[in-house]
Amino acid sequence: MSFLRWAVVTVPLILLLGFASGRSVAAGSENGWYLSLAKPSVNPPDWVFPVVWTTLYVLLGLALAIVLHARGARGRWPAVGMFVLAFALSLAWTPLFFGAHKIDAALALIGAMLATGIVATVLFGRVRRAAAWLMVPYLVWISFAGVLTWSIGQLNPGGQGVAPPSRTSQML
Repeated sequence: MSFLRWAVVTVPLILLLGFASGRSVAAGSENGWYLSLAKPSVNPPDWVFPVVWTTLYVLLGLALAIVLHARGARGRWPAVGMFVLAFALSLAWTPLFFGAHKIDAALALIGAMLATGIVATVLFGRVRRAAAWLMVPYLVWISFAGVLTWSIGQLNPGGQGVAPPSRTSQML
């Protein structure tokens, strides 16, 4: 399968899964609990998050397509497996933070996302360097998200109990 054929599958799939995760619970300005929290001065405006995540999902989809297209490349499938794990962890963050209001657990999850993302990036780099470079903006963003999450936790001790957890889906 050509790179373009892989990209036509991987980019929309990652966008769809990312969108589903992001809409699984009320997030950002749609979330009363989040609005009630004190936020650090470096917290971007709400419109930045969907723009950044859409861009990152496209880059991740392209990186995955490059690696999937590398038929016969040594380490291709372990790289894909680590990517899938890292991406699955990433999809769990929004429901954990915005839905369950678990600030500390969300911070720990970001640590796991960063660790698996770094490993996936290194493994992608062993298959195709371009794929690894496409992962770098994701690593930078989740590092920044970790700083934001940590800061929110510091500014809101006991922030989990501010409001009851949201259990409704925003997908429909």
